Amino acid sequence: MRFSVDGLRDGFVECLPVALGVAGYGVVFGVLARQAGLTTVEAALMSATVLAGAAQLIAIKLWETPIPVVAVLGTAFIVNLRYVLMGAALRPWFSQLSPLKAYGSVFFTADENWALTMGKLKSGSQQGAYLLGSGLAIWSFWVVATVIGAIAGSAIGEPANYGLDFILTAVFIAIAVGLWDGKSSLLPWMAAFAMAVVSAQYLPGRWYILLGGIAGSFVEVIRFGG
Repeated sequence: MRFSVDGLRDGFVECLPVALGVAGYGVVFGVLARQAGLTTVEAALMSATVLAGAAQLIAIKLWETPIPVVAVLGTAFIVNLRYVLMGAALRPWFSQLSPLKAYGSVFFTADENWALTMGKLKSGSQQGAYLLGSGLAIWSFWVVATVIGAIAGSAIGEPANYGLDFILTAVFIAIAVGLWDGKSSLLPWMAAFAMAVVSAQYLPGRWYILLGGIAGSFVEVIRFGG
């Protein structure tokens, strides 16, 4: 596994189209952050240090005075539990890197560049810096878009009126199609989908994200074990 400037550059460049989609979502966050009372600097700082779109949006929706710290942290923790599974999926490759390179790259992991990186690694690529490069593309666009949204929040108004609330979903669906391995992937995908739908109906919060991922992974383990 190589960790090179070439891999960093390839990850950054190839993730630019995805980063543009993430930017649309960042504008939405910036708008909502301003509506919740955060300053532009505070919103940008949150995006730069957290880099978790879903968790940030949920936190902003819970934002009030005084800040419900337990509710915000607890909800963000549940939403981001999926990163444990995502990190485990990267282990076969990242265990070959030094802890600094591996964990430094994982900090910049988002759903979109994780999916791109997994597709790259599964194709036989040995570019260990690909995750970091693609993550830096998303991080930079995310922070800049947050600032734009926070500054222009009053002019934009309700993000849903412009379809901005669907941008990130559309981007991730497009990436997921690229990870489709054919009929062999059908059973794990169906298991994940079914569990997510059922969990969303009967459990509060965002447990369906984690449970759907666990169900799909469990089915895949059983399939290979058999």
